[in-house]
Amino acid sequence: MGDQAEVLALLADPASYQGRPSSIERIDTHSASVFLAGRHAYKLKRAVRYSFLDFSTAERRRRSCEAEVRLNRRTAADLYAGVTPVTREADGRLAIGGSGEPVDWLVQMRRFPQEQLLDRLAVSGGISPELARRLADRIADFHAAAAPAPHRGGRAGMREVVDDNSRALAAAIGVLDATTVETVNTACQDAVARLGPTLEARRAGGFVRQCHGDLHLRNIVLIDQAPTLFDAVEFNDDFACIDVWYDLAFLLMDLLGRSLASQANGVFNQYLMRTSDLGGLPLLPLFLGCRAAIRSKTSLASASLETDAARRFEYEARARDYLSLAARLVVPAPPRVVAIGGLSGSGKSTLAAHLAPLLGSPPGGVVLRSDVLRKALFHVAPEEHLGPEAYEPEVTREVYRALATRAGDVLAAGGSVVVDATFLAPEWREGAARVAASAGAPFTGIWLDVPPALMAERLGRRTRDASDATIDVLERQLKGDLGAIDWPRLDATPPVEQLGARALAAVRGSAAPVPSPDSRHCPPPA
Repeated sequence: MGDQAEVLALLADPASYQGRPSSIERIDTHSASVFLAGRHAYKLKRAVRYSFLDFSTAERRRRSCEAEVRLNRRTAADLYAGVTPVTREADGRLAIGGSGEPVDWLVQMRRFPQEQLLDRLAVSGGISPELARRLADRIADFHAAAAPAPHRGGRAGMREVVDDNSRALAAAIGVLDATTVETVNTACQDAVARLGPTLEARRAGGFVRQCHGDLHLRNIVLIDQAPTLFDAVEFNDDFACIDVWYDLAFLLMDLLGRSLASQANGVFNQYLMRTSDLGGLPLLPLFLGCRAAIRSKTSLASASLETDAARRFEYEARARDYLSLAARLVVPAPPRVVAIGGLSGSGKSTLAAHLAPLLGSPPGGVVLRSDVLRKALFHVAPEEHLGPEAYEPEVTREVYRALATRAGDVLAAGGSVVVDATFLAPEWREGAARVAASAGAPFTGIWLDVPPALMAERLGRRTRDASDATIDVLERQLKGDLGAIDWPRLDATPPVEQLGARALAAVRGSAAPVPSPDSRHCPPPA
């Protein structure tokens, strides 16, 4: 919408900056150009107008820069230095932060190492289970503090998202496959119609908030080992004032698209544990599909701006990859229950984390761990030690009742469940099967067998774990009467990859098929 060539040339010249950095690195998106110069980064909003944003005038860009700094200081105050003008000086030349008349505006940020961006860490294998949990904690805290926005979102908000995606994708048929476009558009439209009451209930219940709006891996960076969210949407409140699960869905979709299903499931489960917000689960297939469709749409927008044929082809290929991902994510899978039992130290939690990403709709099953739930009943952190009174028989019965209730709630919301508990008593094993039967969901119970010496060794190695089990506890379990165990019994001494394959085969032998891991997600976009 405007010629910014002179401003871009200024920002590309090291002599334009204080300290005269030796080189400038430029990063372009469909809406901005970022220049990395010395210890700072300068973001110029491109003079463009799309259906979803308008940066066509310098005044609009100024207001957007100011809103960006204000909103992003909620999560990254140390990164956002402020708004800096590009000025026309008395001699006619442009300057960064000069004394002349402003002609454009920049968001000035403190620079951080690019290798600490989570999209870079995703490529290098740096998103560990522990980092996934810390990331979920950070997002849960942010959402809890975010201002409610009850006049946005809901049925109308998601219908607008779906309609805008549908128009953009349909207009790109030729670059995109027509059948896949029709599949995604129809599935999203049907989901909005079917889930309208749920969307409205979420809006009325305070779950639509001033969120991040663009919460993918490239907009999260590790600062002093803390996941830091930045570059939140400031240009369109319809994009930012959304259901908290729709906000999180962008990150989950990004992880799934990069074949990081385990990390996506880890974030998902930790967020659920922190928030206890099951109400958004029925909406996740729609939310994930829309997020992938939006990435397809923005990739097309970037392609339209490219003059380099190779880069344009790369963006178009990325748009096709995201469209295929949307088609996979938007269709919900039927829920099921898998219960994993065994003595303390048999590897139940490790197997549960391995299986959960493969069950039900992406990002997979909800892991219900008896050790964590017991701590919650006593209002303590999972790693905090409980005394003997917390393990009295009546307390343990209450733990299994709570597991059954929680599992039933997850199933009612359309989610699959992996229950991780010792299941020492026949009545507890029977109870898990009854929960699944009551919901009409397939059930698989798996019992893990491990030599006592190995279980004792594992217990001795534990640190900062939710389980309080000791070798003394294991010895009492070994002397107890387990009754008849009619679940498939697996030797749990092999590595989790081998054990997981055997467990998955047992699950597939149940009443309903389980998709193979390779069919669940696309390869990461180009």
